[in-house]
Amino acid sequence: MKQQIKVPSVGESVTEATIGEWQKKNGDYVKQNEVLVVMETDKASMDLVAEQSGQLNIFKQEGEDVKVGEVIAELDTSISPPALEKEQPTQTQKALSNSNSHTTFDSPSQNQEKQALPSDKTLIDNFLKKDKPNTSTQKSSLHSMNQNLSPSVRKLITENKLNPDHITGQGPGGRITKGDVLSFIQNRASKTTSSPSEKPPSNIPDRSGIGTLRTPFLPHKNTEATTFKQAQYKTTRKKMSTIRKRIAERLVKSQQSTATLTTFNEIDMSKVINLRAQYKEAFQKRHQVKLGFMGFFIKATIHALQAFPRVNAFIEGDEMVYNHSCHIGVAVSTDRGLVVPVIHEADHKGMAELEKAVLFYAEKARDGKISPDDLMGGTFTISNGGVFGSLMSTPILNPPQSGILGMHKIEERPVVVDGQIQIKPMMYIALSYDHRLVDGKESVGFLLKIKECVEDPIRLIMDV
Repeated sequence: MKQQIKVPSVGESVTEATIGEWQKKNGDYVKQNEVLVVMETDKASMDLVAEQSGQLNIFKQEGEDVKVGEVIAELDTSISPPALEKEQPTQTQKALSNSNSHTTFDSPSQNQEKQALPSDKTLIDNFLKKDKPNTSTQKSSLHSMNQNLSPSVRKLITENKLNPDHITGQGPGGRITKGDVLSFIQNRASKTTSSPSEKPPSNIPDRSGIGTLRTPFLPHKNTEATTFKQAQYKTTRKKMSTIRKRIAERLVKSQQSTATLTTFNEIDMSKVINLRAQYKEAFQKRHQVKLGFMGFFIKATIHALQAFPRVNAFIEGDEMVYNHSCHIGVAVSTDRGLVVPVIHEADHKGMAELEKAVLFYAEKARDGKISPDDLMGGTFTISNGGVFGSLMSTPILNPPQSGILGMHKIEERPVVVDGQIQIKPMMYIALSYDHRLVDGKESVGFLLKIKECVEDPIRLIMDV
């Protein structure tokens, strides 16, 4: 019996998808619940699993665009799993068997032979070392491959014959992401190409004055064409993923359809840092989650949205639509692009619930498990470029939302306090807003409210 594998429906607004990456090859026998393919939509990526066991026949290749409901493969469930080869006794097993038979009898002559010759155990150990020289390395690699790796990461490591122990994981809990593997491969390639044995052509002049940058063009008319041929420019073309195309479209649409303006302020993070240091162990022990900075900023943002409700509204036609609840989107960077999962009803959640939600959605997004429903319904967005070292930025609106808060790197700077210069851990914050709906006075007041709450965290408890 043949079972068709179709593109599933993942939401009313999603009508097509892209074949991201096949986890199984054409003709492979797959077991029930094994991941077959990673599908990419304009909102998220998802794994498509086998509902039954059988042989896989692939109809659509990686990179192809497909419609919801379209057949991309089929499973032949009538085919049985490949018969396992009967285990034949290996030479090692024979040696063990022979050693056992030799040691069954114990006579004075045999004892003399044992003193003169290596023991059976020594011979077997030497045989095993000779037959499998890299046993410890192989076990280490196999142990590493059994980590909680996503299918795409495991496939990338296998195809490039890498040892996961050599790759530093930057994901949650030290987990290795696809970006970590690609960075490792790129760094290894750059070290190889920059070896002393490979020198650039000596006849290409260095006009940059730096030495590492060279131009293929000469001012002399007769030698320009020859020099250009000698300089070989290498490029790689890769089709944009559905998510990346959708992000590009939304960013351009945001710039064209809104009157975006950005205002800035700065925050003294001293009290939050001290409060976090004082209670982080007790907080984690009680709630099983770390106390981070994001929880404070989400709480402060909710207070600011309640004080300035127009920032939490949006324009629809010639009407202003006010949201009665705060659904906060938190931007997460993944290998496939930026996604913004939404914490619904954030104004009804405590600090621990907010921290758990941020961690949950961040791990889910980086593992490619985010669903379209997780990305819908946001009324305001927070983006933390500080985790990448950004000191200041102007975040782009996520329509139809009217505001987005940008957090940045905490950096010690000299500031004047009561006429005295002090060194304080400071953070720049930015609010990009739709000036069609939000006035400058409201935007400045919004950031001041966040500043007050973060610099005096007791306000978050006292609701003032």
